[in-house]
Amino acid sequence: MKLVILGRDGTLNEYRDDHVKSVDELVPVPGALEAVARLNHAGWHTVMATNQPGIGRGLLDMVSLNAIHIRLNQLLAEKGGRLAAAFFCPHTPEEGCDCRKPLPGLVQQIGERFGVELPSIHMVGASLRDLQTAQAAGCVPHLIRGARLGALDDEQLASLLATVPGARVHASLGAFAESLIQKERRSKADARGEALAPDTAPGALN
Repeated sequence: MKLVILGRDGTLNEYRDDHVKSVDELVPVPGALEAVARLNHAGWHTVMATNQPGIGRGLLDMVSLNAIHIRLNQLLAEKGGRLAAAFFCPHTPEEGCDCRKPLPGLVQQIGERFGVELPSIHMVGASLRDLQTAQAAGCVPHLIRGARLGALDDEQLASLLATVPGARVHASLGAFAESLIQKERRSKADARGEALAPDTAPGALN
C-alpha cells in the first residue's frame, strides 16, 4: 500500500490560532483538496493525523469534531478525493500522552492499522512539529511552506529544516503531490529503461 499521512491545520484547511471549532470555521487551503484527489487517483491512500487539544480544553466536543471531519470528506469527495481515515490526539500537552505530535504514537497507530512499514510512508505537514513527528516515527518528512511559515525568510527556513535532516520542503500540497507522482513515474520509467520527458513544474523547493 502506498500511504501518505497528512497534517490537518495549515495543510488541508486554513490554520486558526483559536482552533477550528465548528464546520463554519473549516476553510480549505486553496488547491489542497485537489492535491489529495491527485494523490488518490495516482494510487496513494491518504490518512490524516492531527492534534486536537481543543477537545481536552473543552473548546469542542467529539460531535463537533466528527462533523468537521465529515464535512472535510464531503468537500474532498466533490474534488474526487477522500481520506482513508482520520487519526487524532484529543489530549492537551499537560496530559503527557504518547499520541500528541511530535511524539510518534499517532503515526505508529496508523502504520499498525494499515499494515505499512513506517519508513515507506511519506508524512507532510505545515509545521516543525509535523517534521519532528515524521522523524520520530521514521517516516519521510515533508514540509508545506504555507501561511503558517510564510513569515520565515530563506535563512530561517533553512535553520528550521536543519533540525530534521532529510526533510523536503514544497510550496504547497499540490506541489508535494506533483513531486511525489513525478518521482514515482521516473522510477517506473527507469525500471523499464525508458526516458521520461522532463517535468516543467515538479514543485519541490529542494
